[in-house]
Amino acid sequence: MSDEATVFSRLAISLGCPSGVGPEVSLLAALRANQHAIRCALIGDSGAVLRAATLHGVDPERLAQVPEPSACFQDPDRVSILCPTQPLAAESIAFGSPSREGGRAQLEWINFATQMTVSRQADAIVTGPVSKEAIARSGAPGAEAFAGHTEHIARLVGAPEPIMIFVTDAISVALVTTHLPLAEVASAITVQAVATATFRAAEIVYMLGKSPARVVVASLNPHAGEAGMFGNEERAVIAPGIAKANESIRQARVEAVVHGPIGAETAFRKAFDGHYDAVVAMYHDQGTIPMKVRCFGKAVNVTAGMPIIRTSVDHGTAYDIAGKGTAESQSMYEAICLADKLVAARRRMRG
Repeated sequence: MSDEATVFSRLAISLGCPSGVGPEVSLLAALRANQHAIRCALIGDSGAVLRAATLHGVDPERLAQVPEPSACFQDPDRVSILCPTQPLAAESIAFGSPSREGGRAQLEWINFATQMTVSRQADAIVTGPVSKEAIARSGAPGAEAFAGHTEHIARLVGAPEPIMIFVTDAISVALVTTHLPLAEVASAITVQAVATATFRAAEIVYMLGKSPARVVVASLNPHAGEAGMFGNEERAVIAPGIAKANESIRQARVEAVVHGPIGAETAFRKAFDGHYDAVVAMYHDQGTIPMKVRCFGKAVNVTAGMPIIRTSVDHGTAYDIAGKGTAESQSMYEAICLADKLVAARRRMRG
């Protein structure tokens, strides 16, 4: 099916850890999205999905187990389930107890859903919450290097500068660095890293209809370094990175205004008050703590700077509530809806 003929989005959803809430939230959100002309294929263990269906009282007739990608998305009234791995034994998917076999399967599901998207058998990939530890210890090819979806999928698709961005209707947050020990953050903040994160933040906000995109770049040090008293990264690295980002913004004809660097607490306060559409944070917790305090369950994790679209939930595996029937699927639903919006935006941009 060509892009021109496709009037709905086809989303490949990797389930995440089968011992966590991933199968539950993926199933519930996919069923809800299906009612809004967004077709979803759940990539993962069919047993885990059917168990989630039973747990939440979902009629199995609303699901379609399919053997290959070409059979996905065919029935507008049913959600596809495609299991590219051998069925997992019950002990491997026990609630709250991640297993080596489950870790291996999680990685294979991510790889499979990514390949579906690269080959245009799906329009985007939406990822469920995984156990990084279970994957890293699984012994699967490439597992030892797995630090998270962002870095792993970027390697798979050959994207050298992936950017993690958390998106809500009101505010987005882009991270210059992601999964690093705090002691390594300062050396990882480079002019190019700041420029790339700032440009991608402006680009995605603009793609989602905000023009001009208003972006503020946070400092690394307290009070933006206080003229060098508390650190020099703002003058030596971050400011030049903003200048370089502005060049890319002009060349890409993205309408955006970038401010900064300013103190991180001020940047977030003003953004939450509506003065900015996006904040560029220097490291993981600088960006994720305010987002999860203010926007938990509403934010969507997007990997920008790749040839494919990838979105994800903003929460983890939640082993403590897995299997209790209380998992909240709103974050996964938001991830699905944002993927749908980004697919539509890319189609518009490509004409």
